[in-house]
Amino acid sequence: MLRLTLQGMRARWVTFTGSFVALALGVGLIAATGLALAATFQAPHRGPERFAAAPVVVRATDTLRVSTPIGERTQRLADPRAVPAEVAAELARLGRTVEDRTFPVSYASVGGEDGEGAAAAGHPWSVAAATPYRLTDGRAPRTPGEVVVAVATRERDRSGGGVAVGDRVRVVTPAGADSRTVVGTVAATDFETAVFFADAEAAQLSPRIDALVVHADATAVRKAVRDAVRGTGSGIDVLTGDERRRADPDPDRDSEALVAVNALLGTAAGITCFVSVFVVASTFAFAVAQRRREFGLLRTAGATARQIRRTVFAEAVLVAVPASAAGCLLGAVGAPPLAAWMVDSGVAPSWFAIGDQTWPLHTAFWTGLCVAMAGVLTSSWRAGRIKPTEALREAALDNGTMPPSRWLLGALLLLAGLGLLVWSLATDPGEALKRKTYITRPMLLIVGFALYAPVLVSPLVRLVTWLPARLPGATGLLARENAATGVRRTAAVAAPVLITVALAASLLGTTATINEAKATEAATQTTADYVVAAPGEKGALPAPFVTRARSIPGAAVSASRSTAVSVLEEGVALVRSEARAVDPAALAAVSRLPVASGRVADLDDGGIVVNEEWLTRTVGQRVRVWLGDGREVTLRIVAVLRTGTGGNGVYVTPRNAPGAPVDRVDVAVRDGADATAVDAALREAGAATRTTVLTKDEWLARSHPRSSESTRLGLLLILGIALLYTGIALANTLVMATSDRVGDLAVLRLTGATKPQVLRLVAAEALVVVAVGSLLGAAVAGLNLLGLRGALALLSVRSPLVVPWGGLGAMVAASAVLAVVAAVVPALTALRTRPVEHAGTRE
Repeated sequence: MLRLTLQGMRARWVTFTGSFVALALGVGLIAATGLALAATFQAPHRGPERFAAAPVVVRATDTLRVSTPIGERTQRLADPRAVPAEVAAELARLGRTVEDRTFPVSYASVGGEDGEGAAAAGHPWSVAAATPYRLTDGRAPRTPGEVVVAVATRERDRSGGGVAVGDRVRVVTPAGADSRTVVGTVAATDFETAVFFADAEAAQLSPRIDALVVHADATAVRKAVRDAVRGTGSGIDVLTGDERRRADPDPDRDSEALVAVNALLGTAAGITCFVSVFVVASTFAFAVAQRRREFGLLRTAGATARQIRRTVFAEAVLVAVPASAAGCLLGAVGAPPLAAWMVDSGVAPSWFAIGDQTWPLHTAFWTGLCVAMAGVLTSSWRAGRIKPTEALREAALDNGTMPPSRWLLGALLLLAGLGLLVWSLATDPGEALKRKTYITRPMLLIVGFALYAPVLVSPLVRLVTWLPARLPGATGLLARENAATGVRRTAAVAAPVLITVALAASLLGTTATINEAKATEAATQTTADYVVAAPGEKGALPAPFVTRARSIPGAAVSASRSTAVSVLEEGVALVRSEARAVDPAALAAVSRLPVASGRVADLDDGGIVVNEEWLTRTVGQRVRVWLGDGREVTLRIVAVLRTGTGGNGVYVTPRNAPGAPVDRVDVAVRDGADATAVDAALREAGAATRTTVLTKDEWLARSHPRSSESTRLGLLLILGIALLYTGIALANTLVMATSDRVGDLAVLRLTGATKPQVLRLVAAEALVVVAVGSLLGAAVAGLNLLGLRGALALLSVRSPLVVPWGGLGAMVAASAVLAVVAAVVPALTALRTRPVEHAGTRE
């Protein structure tokens, strides 16, 4: 039997080569994404950076810790407190101390373009001795108006346009904007961009003490801190050794960056695995279905059903083992370039690289082998059941019937996909807007439609070819009949197109619709004429700008602060919610919030506005929360906002966010006021303080509906990997299908058809199949987008569906071109041989 198997493989080398290529590429994609995913499981170890030369660092804790019945729960504080003055005084008795202050600044060369300049962090110069910063040129700042800036090595050359000693720069601080002289430079670091001021000026700009460098014994420091804060409830950390890293700017940036990369690669790996399994199983099943006449002949010659199945499985093993091994090699070679692209494009941090893990290769190998076996399982079982007397008749024509098991499995998958959609709409409409949901849900529908392809192909073919079949000439008619009667061939070729269109339309359409919904929601809720926002996540607007904006006649001004509150739900889950600290009267003049119950105007220092996602959301009910600085308070719910697209957060008063700076100002022109005068005064205030003033439309265009660059590139990575593979699979399957029809093409030539006519027919059939796959993919995408539209309606967001017609058209066109080329080239090769030599060749 083994000899017969090898002879069959030699005779059908095109079919087995196609199966080998499909499996090798699929395993390669799984291995490459798996290796990249494995590299995200552990961040590199870093020691202290900013305070590397400090013996002891004392600072207020930045972590909220809450005890629960199942252990301690933690959350990062949005607004950590300052080091109390009494603690600083007590520690000064133990030895020399240096006060560190950190405040947002930005700077740009005087005479440069208007704008906010480069975002940086301001510090007093005295703390530089405890950090890696050392003067590379110039001297330390001694008086107000002098600064030392961090400069990258390549910027020290004056010809490169960098800042140098003696330059005048315009620096924006919390106190406003002013021109200062650069008296020194230090080498730049990768954890922050620093600007150093004279100690006295830094204390004026930011009076609070953010950290203390203490030159004393750590044990004595801890005892002094405990004595100083006993009974005050203040949390103070004493950091030594590697713990000093907790005082670095964004100490968790490596692990947080890996979380984002892990989520991206996890999604990419899931989709890659799904696409690979789908295409490989379809290709192997098609390869077996192509040989039904051969199996019929073997059954007629006396082969048993068991022998047929054993032959098929032996062939699958002989192809799958080397193909999976080759795929692992491809994955190992392709993973480093994938990681390098992610680093170059900014998706992954600069240190990201493929590690020495091998388990992704083992996983990819055995996945490929199992998928190949699964792909031939059903087809081989059906081939083994062919009766000898029915073999030749069965092999001659696809009747389009499906076994009950396929009907049942397809129905289960379609019901599961639609059922999950209905369930989420009924219970949690916001779930449909989450990436994990709208990426995974189409998979069930794709497989369900693919399983029903044998019964859907024939009516769809007749629909697509209704007009071409009625045109003069036989091409349209023959294309219709060949595609409709070759059900398995048509379904196998349409499968890559189905998955391409379904994934692309679902992902691109969903993200575009969600972005449009967020933009619509923001435009509806913001009634201000101008929006001024601080740059960066922890930026602050200059106090002089806020003061001048509030004094503009005819302007309604709302200055708000970013903060956060945490709540313990069900006694065990510490949930953090982003919040804004606002004056309710000023907020009402510049916004229209989606209130479900209560009144935002009732917000006071003892109240809180929550949204419908909160477990406790009854107006008048009291809820225990922890504020951004860690204080525990009990507040009264005064209003509940609708969930919307997820951007409707929590509102408190400024008194409940004491450490948060003003980072956004909304300005509305009052009725009857001179809009031109308000505009001029506001822009004058912005120019004087180096603050960018945007109209509402400009602000919306800048912040909505665009996705972040990392999100866009991540989506491009996910789709790029999947669509590249499906494109190759489409060409591969068409080559297999066309090469198997040399006998049919020879018969057409013998009946009088010319070579161009035969090639036109082959191209027409390929286009018909692409159209069928596109319609099936569009049905999957349509169901997903309609479900999303329903979710937005239930969330009270009135926004239109956004269908990426351009992208979809390009993908369908690319699939059509690829299909035509992949079908015509092997047909052209076959037509080079005299028709009489191929006549009668069928299998």
